[in-house]
Amino acid sequence: MDFKDYYKILGVEPTADDKEIKTAYRKLARKYHPDVSKEKDAEAKFKDASEAYEALKSADKRAEYDELRKYGQHGQPFQGPPGWQSRGGFGGGQDAGDFSDFFSSIFGSRGDAFGGGQRRSAARKGQDVEMQLSVFLEETLSTESKQISFQVPQYDASGRHVSNTTKSLNVKIPAGVTDGERIRLKGQGAPGVAGGPNGDLYLIIKFAPHPKFEVDGENLITHLPLAPWELALGAEVAVPTLTGRINLKVPAGSQNGQRMRVKGHGLMNKAGQRGFLYVQLKAVMPKQADDETIALWQALAKKANFNPRENV
Repeated sequence: MDFKDYYKILGVEPTADDKEIKTAYRKLARKYHPDVSKEKDAEAKFKDASEAYEALKSADKRAEYDELRKYGQHGQPFQGPPGWQSRGGFGGGQDAGDFSDFFSSIFGSRGDAFGGGQRRSAARKGQDVEMQLSVFLEETLSTESKQISFQVPQYDASGRHVSNTTKSLNVKIPAGVTDGERIRLKGQGAPGVAGGPNGDLYLIIKFAPHPKFEVDGENLITHLPLAPWELALGAEVAVPTLTGRINLKVPAGSQNGQRMRVKGHGLMNKAGQRGFLYVQLKAVMPKQADDETIALWQALAKKANFNPRENV
């Protein structure tokens, strides 16, 4: 039994609304109807379009199909997720040829598909839930839990979606977590159907922008403003880190844009060690200067006799 991607058959995105699905079906039905179409395999394509529309036009059936869709690939053999049980074929008769075995394995007999019969409950794993979790850089070093809240779908015994509830959890950010990492919390998703296991919760980690640091893998980058004379003469300057300030010695003769590397003040990696903090030096000129200061700059320029562009 091969998996069928009903969205692909209709040529619509999984986010398409009911109107888009209906419009796409009507267009294909007109194109491939066996009474008028001269296209090759028109009858098979017409049946595929009809089956796809039947599966997607109902909100309940569409929700049920969407749950299984993540486990299949169009045209490839379909096994279903753990705990999923096929509802079986049509059991023979004229209706058996109307829709595929794949359709009937999800929705049961044709009477079930059209709402004319009693659907059989099969134990199924609950729906997985996915949410983006914004994390501050400081939280990646913390051992404290972070409270999160998310929506969990609720289903009745037959697998129909009936409501959403809000669930709250205290979660601990794993050491060495990275931006974009997907973390699985087993059994924290939607309740299982007919005795099936609960779904899982997936957290997609998103580092919140930081006013002082840029992230480069397990390393951090910060910019340190310095006066020209601090670069020329050297200075000891307080530099921010994720856990407080440290004193950094800037050597005399340092250059604008130069990077200094500080060990152990980056982010935590999977091995439990912290990366580097790169401090990028940035020369900042005074916004205003009086006549005496300007005279001193002029004297310095004459004394230094320095051309920064001699090799340009």
